[in-house]
Amino acid sequence: MSGLRDRILSTVAGQLGKPHGVLGKGVAGFLNRGNRKAIEGAVEATAVTPGATVADIGFGGGIGLELLLARLDGVGTVHGLEISADMLARARSGFAREIAAGHLLLDDGSLTALPLADDSLDAAITVNTVYFVADLTAACAELVRVVRPGGHVVVGIGDPDAMAKMPFTAYGFTLRPVSEVIAALEQAGCSVEHRPLENRPIPHHLLVARPR
Repeated sequence: MSGLRDRILSTVAGQLGKPHGVLGKGVAGFLNRGNRKAIEGAVEATAVTPGATVADIGFGGGIGLELLLARLDGVGTVHGLEISADMLARARSGFAREIAAGHLLLDDGSLTALPLADDSLDAAITVNTVYFVADLTAACAELVRVVRPGGHVVVGIGDPDAMAKMPFTAYGFTLRPVSEVIAALEQAGCSVEHRPLENRPIPHHLLVARPR
C-alpha cells in the first residue's frame, strides 16, 4: 500500500508543479479556486493601473491572467508565462479575444529563464511557484531583471509550516522559510514588504518587492 500511496502523492505533486493531461484539467480548476485569494492579493499589491505592462509567471489555471486583464481595463499588456504546454493551450483557447486584441501575450517560460527584455515590465506576480525552483537566487535575479526599478515583484507562497503538513509536499516540493525567500529578493536588489494573508486551508505570505 505504501508504494501505491507514494505513486498517488507523487502524481499529485507533479500535477501541481506542471498540470498536464486529463488530470491537469481538473487541477487547473482546483488551482483557480484554491489560489484565488492569494492571487487577488498579489494583483492588488502590484498597484498597476491601465496602460501598464505586467506578467503572471507560472499562471497555471489562468485566474491571475483574468484578474490582471480586468485591472488594466483593456489598456496595457499582460504577459502570461508558463512551463506547462497544456496550460498554455488552455489559456490560448480561453483568452482568444484578449490575445487577438493584443492585450495578452502567452509564452513558454520558467522563473529562471524568462523570455522578456530587461526592465520591460511594470510589475510581475508569481504565486505558489518557487517550491518547484531549485535555484531560488537565480529565480529572484531573473524576476528583478525584467521588472523596472520602482516596479513591483510580488511573490506569493503558502506558509511553509502549514505546507509541510500536506502529504504531497514531500514529493518534489522545496519548502523554504519565508525569511529565506525575502533574503533572496533583497540579495537580487529589492526592498521587500512582507504581507501575511489569511487563507484556508493554508495561510499565505505575499512578498512585495521593489527593485531599486
